[in-house]
Amino acid sequence: MDFLFTMPEKRVLFGSGVFSRLKDEIERLGCAAPLVLSTPSMRSGEKIGSALSPLKYGLFDGARMHVPAESVEEALAFMEGRSFDCLVAVGGGSSIGLAKALALRSGLPIIAVPTTYAGSEMTPIWGITEGGVKTTGRDDRALPKVVLYDPELYASLPASVAGVSAMNALAHCVEALYAENANPVSDLFAEEGIRLIVDNLTSSLTGPYKSEAIECVLRGAWMGGMVLAMTTMGLHHKLCHTLGGSFDLPHAETHAIVLPHVLAFNGEYAEAAMRKIARGFGTSSPKDAAGRAYEMLSGIGAKNALKDLGMRVEDLEKAADLATRNKYYNPRPFTAAELGPLLENAFWGRCPES
Repeated sequence: MDFLFTMPEKRVLFGSGVFSRLKDEIERLGCAAPLVLSTPSMRSGEKIGSALSPLKYGLFDGARMHVPAESVEEALAFMEGRSFDCLVAVGGGSSIGLAKALALRSGLPIIAVPTTYAGSEMTPIWGITEGGVKTTGRDDRALPKVVLYDPELYASLPASVAGVSAMNALAHCVEALYAENANPVSDLFAEEGIRLIVDNLTSSLTGPYKSEAIECVLRGAWMGGMVLAMTTMGLHHKLCHTLGGSFDLPHAETHAIVLPHVLAFNGEYAEAAMRKIARGFGTSSPKDAAGRAYEMLSGIGAKNALKDLGMRVEDLEKAADLATRNKYYNPRPFTAAELGPLLENAFWGRCPES
């Protein structure tokens, strides 16, 4: 097996209470004037002030899903005339995505404090939505310098958010295993990430062992973020970026619904990768893995149909067309027409067909 492996420099702190070390990590970078980025719901959700005291900091809580170009311009206007020297993203993919967009424009370093399982904090991948189209790319300026994973920040995360967010992380691991630039390290991380998430997700949402299970799911999500940075994603992510950016569907929920159907679609291709995926899911075949992913949706109380997220049936053909406009690798070649049954099953919430 020929492969290329690179590991960008990054500092990761994992453990209960590491959020309290945020100020130390800012100062370690030689910074003293952070701009904190969050969504409105996160503004009072974390004790940002006490963690940063006595540093003088700014707070912009206008991060929005899919990183609209308008929110980037609003944040840049907020920064104008102020001497911020780093960006601190507290929250999920919306906050971290905004930090990446600002880093591309300002050159400021990012410290990420994720509070969902999105995984974006581990990657140089950025995305901005403008005119109903989501554009993505890779740039080392968008890679956070420091990431603080604190399981305590996840204890109060609503199950409705945590479950689908973890399914998003699960999708990173799945697609990494059949990526054209997969390598032995990404394979190890991806398979173990699948196992950790699948085995612990339900317990992480409720039950007597919730704290321990949250740590396991968070480790799996971290691994998902690592392999997302190491490899290129395929059909699943292209479809989800199209559905989210062009039809304004919620990011994590869309990933959760689409995953079983792409697993079934690719099931008879990339046999070695699919065996590892099935092992991670604890099943004997890729077909069973797709079924297990579908069953997980009801197990975590998530929606299983795109129509329930606001998708319109008349837009399915357009979605298939948009998802095939730019060439990208997927183990199973396809046309827009061949995506029709997959999207229809996801739209109506049917059990995926292999």
